[in-house]
Amino acid sequence: MGWFPSPFDNLLCMLLGISFTVWFTLLLVFIIVPAIFGVSFGIRRLCMKTLIKIFKWATLRIERGAKEKKHLLYKPYTNGIIAKEPTSLEEEIKEIRRSGSSRDLGAASQEFELSDIFYFCRRGMESIVDDEVTKRFSAEELESWNLMTRSNYNFQYISLRLTVLWGLGVLIRYGFLLPLRVTLAFTGVGLLVVLTTLVGCLPNGRTKNFLSEKIHLMCYRICVRALTAIITYHDSENKPKNGGICVANHTSPIDVIILASDGCYAMVGQIHGGLMGVIQRAMVKACPHIWFERSEIKDRHLVAKRLSDHAEDKTKLPILIFPEGTCINNTSVMMFKKGSFEIDATVYPVAIKYDPRFAEAFWNSSKFGMVNYLLRMMSSWAVVCSVWYLPPMHKEEGEDAVQFANRVKAAIARQGGLVDLLWDGGLKRDKVKDTFKEEQQKLYSKMLVGTQEDRSRS
Repeated sequence: MGWFPSPFDNLLCMLLGISFTVWFTLLLVFIIVPAIFGVSFGIRRLCMKTLIKIFKWATLRIERGAKEKKHLLYKPYTNGIIAKEPTSLEEEIKEIRRSGSSRDLGAASQEFELSDIFYFCRRGMESIVDDEVTKRFSAEELESWNLMTRSNYNFQYISLRLTVLWGLGVLIRYGFLLPLRVTLAFTGVGLLVVLTTLVGCLPNGRTKNFLSEKIHLMCYRICVRALTAIITYHDSENKPKNGGICVANHTSPIDVIILASDGCYAMVGQIHGGLMGVIQRAMVKACPHIWFERSEIKDRHLVAKRLSDHAEDKTKLPILIFPEGTCINNTSVMMFKKGSFEIDATVYPVAIKYDPRFAEAFWNSSKFGMVNYLLRMMSSWAVVCSVWYLPPMHKEEGEDAVQFANRVKAAIARQGGLVDLLWDGGLKRDKVKDTFKEEQQKLYSKMLVGTQEDRSRS
């Protein structure tokens, strides 16, 4: 005898069908369609304001509970070092000699003294205690609890109300937000692959460019919704224009989505395999992105030539580049690689600053894989950030690529409220280059022996 579904089975299938229909209808009406037209109902910003009030209340409860138990369960992050104004090597050594000697410092400045050793010992100890480089490669600690255990590893039971609130937050993030965001992410990526492949079949011309830009914007805006991203764009009149190069500080892979949801760019990167390779091949059919083979990416002259050829064509989209070459934890900007500043093109600086209270946007690639990282982002509360479009900049007369890169980096750091560091982000994986050590040795030697001019005068 065959199996016949019972009335209960029929009812269950009908309810599942209705649930999926209602689910995708709500997605289509309230998220996908508004994303296509760049419209927002203000729901995300309302939720953000509500979360801020809850975070403040939860933090006050934790502090109050800690005082009642007479021990600190939560402690705001501090590095324990009082910041001081930067001074030169010569000034600091003179200060050390002044405190330990009554001799004329002008005459002694060109002689070695045993007390000079204390300067290098102190700098070494400061680097160990408060290393300004390696701490940029780990997540910054928060000053308030955001109902996620990431921001309070030492959390202990304080009150039933706070525990219930934390459990409710877990239920909302993993039971509602995560499935919703995963659905949106697959929708956005799927539409991007299918539609760019179809547009790629059209002949080159205005129609193809127009459709390509609209499709890219639509799909990136859907992906932004998949992160519940709340983005505030400032000074849009300075947005990058065709034939230019857009450079920005780099915190996360989602930096691309954040910027591309407000304007179209030509991406630059290495060709990948798997799903990423499928997306890259589909995108390049509709838009002239610049993808390199693994063997080509190390050829600086080839890379510079392809970037230069693209920038010379004023009909092509601006190139999006992250000159740091690695992700930094949203507290600072590290050394910009000079390659993209050797090209004779207008540079459009962009500063990106994330609000860490709602999600830790920094991608620690040595700790989390891409899939793991994206799941962490989608299970956070939201991605809140500000984007500043800075005025376009050009290389000045007599300025080399390194000086130009440092000037652009300083402007981005100043606008985004980030620390401007001279260190190379490659120190995340590599050791300090010998040139940095030699530079300190040269400064000290110069102070001891003096310059050729000083000796000729004497």
